[in-house]
Amino acid sequence: MVRDYGSVPSGWSAAPSAGRAEKSLRVTYVRKNCNSFCTGWRPRRDGIGSAGSFPPLFSFLLHFSLDSNFPFCHTQLMLVARETGVVQGRRVALADLEQIRQLIAAHPGWSRRRLSEVLAAEWNWRNAAGRLKDMATRSLLVKLDQRGWIRLPARRGAPTNRMRARVITPRHWDRQPLVTSLAELGPLEVREVSGDVEGREMLAAALAEFHYLGYGGSVGENAQYLVTQGSSRVLAAVLFGSAAWKCGERDGFIGWSPEARQRNLLLLTNNQRFLILPWVRVPHLGSWILGRVLRRLSADWQAKYGHPVALVETFVERERFRGTVYQAANWQHVGSTRGRTRQDRYSTLRVPVKDVYVYPLTRNFREILTHGPA
Repeated sequence: MVRDYGSVPSGWSAAPSAGRAEKSLRVTYVRKNCNSFCTGWRPRRDGIGSAGSFPPLFSFLLHFSLDSNFPFCHTQLMLVARETGVVQGRRVALADLEQIRQLIAAHPGWSRRRLSEVLAAEWNWRNAAGRLKDMATRSLLVKLDQRGWIRLPARRGAPTNRMRARVITPRHWDRQPLVTSLAELGPLEVREVSGDVEGREMLAAALAEFHYLGYGGSVGENAQYLVTQGSSRVLAAVLFGSAAWKCGERDGFIGWSPEARQRNLLLLTNNQRFLILPWVRVPHLGSWILGRVLRRLSADWQAKYGHPVALVETFVERERFRGTVYQAANWQHVGSTRGRTRQDRYSTLRVPVKDVYVYPLTRNFREILTHGPA
């Protein structure tokens, strides 16, 4: 009988070894013109895995080692397989996988949400502000399930896109033109409203109706500011959120390594939206708002998330805007994007070119972003 050994890397041959074929098939992989070899196994034909593949973690390590031409034997490889891997920003060891499997087996009626909440508590996995990371734990479990390392219970409902499903109620705005000087505008109030339902909905409504990008909601760590005349009339809205994962011009300006960026990206934020309502015509108001917000931004972030922010970035669409308000507020122009998106692997998608501006919130921002806060 001809056996299928699955994918065998180029330059290698596979042959069956003696074993209990009814349970598993041991295979010896031999590098041609080389004395190196390893032995492996195939999953049993019991529906747990494909008969044409190795267990996912072992398969990845095996092919990495085979492709590297590095001499090894199966005992060395299994030692490597016991090393930890990073999923959802957390190191996951084989002991963690076993803990998850036992939790699922012991509570077959639990939902994915319940599993993630209990697991986050057992791991004591918290953010810098001390809150349990149950959402991150849920994402971690889904990724492990997708890789075949665990088997989660079926979803109890179809997942919805919270951003697309969200309905933002339009507001009645005081559209009376406001044309005056900053000095004559009167007292202005700047409030961080992410923890205030009414203020948060007001900000969302303003961005959804008047910002050219619209607004569907914020994801991840964020800060949201409303600027009002007195305590009632809304003049402007400012939103900060997650920084771009990669940006050549920004990363060159900081001078950090990919490893430092991965560790410390949370210490950088992106000014994702900045809106002054269209009937407000007050010279220098934009730079005044940016100045006031940036003075308090890091402290607000510390209070909300348990860590500071050292640098702020923003991207200004060149065909629409000149970036005057950022220049007036002393932001630094460090370059421009290449008209690609982060999903564009083959340089086929074209998007508007954007100018990249940054604003340091502390003098030693490079040291903080490279080595972390003291």
